Amino acid sequence: MNKLWLIVRREYLTRVRTRAFLLGTLLTPLAFGAFFAIQALMMSYKGTEKRSIVVYDEAGVIRAGSGIPDEDGLHFSLAPMGSELERLKEDVRNKKYDGVLRLPPLANLSVKKQTVYLYSDAAFSPETEGVIKRRIAAKIKDFKIDSLGLDRKSLSELETEVSLDPEPIDQADDQGGSLTSGVAMGISFFMGIAMYMLVLIWGSIVMRSVMEEKTNRIVEVIMSSVKPFELMLGKIIGSAGVGMTQLIIWVVLNTFIFFGIQLFLGIDTSSAAVTSQAGMGAATEMQDSLPALIEEIMRQNWWYILVVGLIFFLGGYFLYASMFAAVGSAVGDDMGESQSLTFPIMIPIILAFVIMTSVVMRAPHSTLAIIASIFPLFSPIVMPGRLAFDPPVWQVILSIVVLIGSAVFFVWLSGRIYRVGILMYGKKVTIRELGKWLFYR
Repeated sequence: MNKLWLIVRREYLTRVRTRAFLLGTLLTPLAFGAFFAIQALMMSYKGTEKRSIVVYDEAGVIRAGSGIPDEDGLHFSLAPMGSELERLKEDVRNKKYDGVLRLPPLANLSVKKQTVYLYSDAAFSPETEGVIKRRIAAKIKDFKIDSLGLDRKSLSELETEVSLDPEPIDQADDQGGSLTSGVAMGISFFMGIAMYMLVLIWGSIVMRSVMEEKTNRIVEVIMSSVKPFELMLGKIIGSAGVGMTQLIIWVVLNTFIFFGIQLFLGIDTSSAAVTSQAGMGAATEMQDSLPALIEEIMRQNWWYILVVGLIFFLGGYFLYASMFAAVGSAVGDDMGESQSLTFPIMIPIILAFVIMTSVVMRAPHSTLAIIASIFPLFSPIVMPGRLAFDPPVWQVILSIVVLIGSAVFFVWLSGRIYRVGILMYGKKVTIRELGKWLFYR
């Protein structure tokens, strides 16, 4: 045990004292902060595109109303009575207008799809085209209401905005408020991608560390005083300590950076974070109510989510890092050879991330999500993504037990490969060859 501790200490101190660790630990939060700040600025940026459009109203839709209001540099003007379309096009060529918008007559008042025509040699941005379509659609709606003699006030009273507030059957089980779908999606996405990155990055670091020591022949000196399994386990534990240290520093620095961006620059980073999670419509709706969103986030049982998430990270890390260490011991400095051997390890990691983003975030209690959150090669990524949706406790416990048992098994299995491969040089290794090493005595 004393030798194991010495290996862990050496691996930890060697890693945390490197310039790459210090720069990565300090610069990564700054890079994330800059990314969200730039994205928030881009979202709040209003385009400077100024366009003047003359409306040729053949349908009488605009003339019957009060014109079209301007929006974001887009100016609408109604063509005078008796104007000809060709004359208006000539005005566009002479730069009097940027475009002519022709509204053909409506076939009938029940038409649900109407095509309008924009004549211009200038390219209009998608945002500007969207404004034009919204404005014309609103004017056609008003025209239909007036033509049918409907009461505009009565119609507006028919529209009802519905909000959904999930409540538990047993109020005693409400641990500070129910978890809305938007907040659950955000937490699920963050937990899932964090697990994906940490397991993948630090597993690869263990492999590179083993490869470096084998290539430099340092391992031959170390192996004279320790057993191969102790060396492998020490490197895995030491790298885990480095990863946890880096993760804690990232959390602290990111917290200060995000609050600093909001306080000193007046940028709402929450809107950027929510928008970056594509497909999360429920979360996007919460952008307009930031105080309620923050309150809902703070009311969650974070001790449970973080502690259980940490267990899954450690279990997944030991499981995958042991396999990466085995691959690192089997190859030398040939990165091409290592990539062919790590590909089978990467497949379940990628599949787990795909399941988390495409299945868990849409149907967290589906059969596929439950099976994937218990299967040990998927659970380190999938189950943390389900934690925000409050899965049954028995599923979480079963997943933890299976993961821990599988991690112990894979560490032992990888140790069988490591003890043979770490002192073998000059031989091209295949997956079939690795299988034979498991039974060597």
